[in-house]
Amino acid sequence: MLNTSVSLGRLGLDVNFVSDLGKDVIGDNIIRFLSENGVSTGCIERYDNRKTAIAIAFLDDRNDASYTFYKDFPENRLSTLKLDFEEGDIVLFGSFFAITESIRPALLQFLNHAHENGCIIIYDPNFRKAHLHELEKLKPYIYENIAISDLVRGSDEDFNLIFGVNNAFDAFEILMDNRCGNLIYTANCNDILMMSQYHIITAAVPVIESVSTIGAGDNFNAGLIWTLANDEVSKKEMEHLPIKIMEKIIANGTSFAADVCKSYDNYISTDFASRF
Repeated sequence: MLNTSVSLGRLGLDVNFVSDLGKDVIGDNIIRFLSENGVSTGCIERYDNRKTAIAIAFLDDRNDASYTFYKDFPENRLSTLKLDFEEGDIVLFGSFFAITESIRPALLQFLNHAHENGCIIIYDPNFRKAHLHELEKLKPYIYENIAISDLVRGSDEDFNLIFGVNNAFDAFEILMDNRCGNLIYTANCNDILMMSQYHIITAAVPVIESVSTIGAGDNFNAGLIWTLANDEVSKKEMEHLPIKIMEKIIANGTSFAADVCKSYDNYISTDFASRF
């Protein structure tokens, strides 16, 4: 979510990053970096006597990443989580943060408040193999997240690990069974599918010379959100997205992701952002 927020901040959108950080040097650096990139940090909770969690990414010979996580969270988290939503605001949430038991009550309250105020809610599962041993316990949270969302953007790996399905059509059926009517299904270098109850769009992934794939999915999300914000799509319109909007979402999401893959940064470049 941080990668997405930085890209949207560089585009000049009004962006709030919602999370928690330790009162340490790394936390201070993150706050400063977000502020420098136009991201509001007023919804970040700072905790004492614990270190800010970090993730370290390692690239293989194909420039794909594996991750090691270092976490030192307090027992009580996000006790002051609050944001005044307006109709048409867009909320993106996901990854393991979205299925963490200790923050589940605060997150659900936050999402329900967003839903009641007419916000568009987007969920990116971003599920990792390291959590497969917890899947039985976590799956109900994933179903809840899908049910409150207007759109799910997930990878083939997400849906295979969580639900054991291997194609977009089976994944979309799971979404429909849980009251979510829009899916974007990405599959690395294979075709991207966007599916609604009314339309299906397929798009090829452009061939590029990739330096690093870290942040590609996050910035597809940024392209998706930029499109919805720029075209002023409403929550009601999410129920029946026009093909033109779906095509813009895929085009922008793909171009944002491609830009990120050309460097070791995890967000679009300022030069790329200036074109918009």
